[in-house]
Amino acid sequence: MEIETIIRFGAFLGVFAILAVAEIYVPRRRLTTSKRRRWFANLAIVALNPLSVAVVFPILPVGLALFAAERNWGLLNQVTLPYWLEVVVAVAVLDLVVYAQHVLHHAIPLLWRLHMMHHADLDLDMTTGLRFHPIEILVSMIFKLSAVAALGAPALAVVIFEVVLNTLAMFNHSNIHLPERVDRLLRRIMVTPDMHRVHHSVIIRETNSNYGFSVSWWDRLFGTYKAQPAKGHTDMVIGLAQFRDPQKLSLLRLLLLPFVGDPGRVPINRH
Repeated sequence: MEIETIIRFGAFLGVFAILAVAEIYVPRRRLTTSKRRRWFANLAIVALNPLSVAVVFPILPVGLALFAAERNWGLLNQVTLPYWLEVVVAVAVLDLVVYAQHVLHHAIPLLWRLHMMHHADLDLDMTTGLRFHPIEILVSMIFKLSAVAALGAPALAVVIFEVVLNTLAMFNHSNIHLPERVDRLLRRIMVTPDMHRVHHSVIIRETNSNYGFSVSWWDRLFGTYKAQPAKGHTDMVIGLAQFRDPQKLSLLRLLLLPFVGDPGRVPINRH
């Protein structure tokens, strides 16, 4: 478990540093609000989330994977497959679960209230990819633990999945400019910043698209893929229509947003 923590934290710091520099030298969009204020709120929330998980859950996904393997729990522990194939299948299925969970957070009004804090960011950069309400993190952990137990995912697959998810969440929310040809090639497989930026558009039909975090296949397969924003990447408006005042998006107000904020008309079942 200590090795897992080192791997995850090391990957996080490395990717964070690379993207932070890239956002300075090759930005995709000009920021519209104070970066210092946004980063303070976003990174404070990032710091709160592991604490909330540690308080509520006695076991985390990798620990549960090891526990399940010892007791032959889960589908993959009931079949005989090459270990490498088990790892590949587990990583793919866990990524699909994250896609489905994301769709549910846009479809169920109660879950949307938790998720809208993520979308209320008025600019988009790598810290947005880490900014989720602590209660949403707890709900997500329930999804993740249930999937790991039901699937019988190997511990190695869970570690790979966690590192890939965290890394790509920062990457696809980052404010970096990729050449059009590079973006076009990459998004055949993975979610790029230009692809995911569409999802953070203030236009509702664009908000309800491009739910994937890692691979782009799920959006293409389930018909939720949208190639480009209607107003283009430099002119599109980021965030939610009902939250436009930066002064009302302080750390405390963000934490209270699910309870007092206007959910607007984003939830899918309203359309």
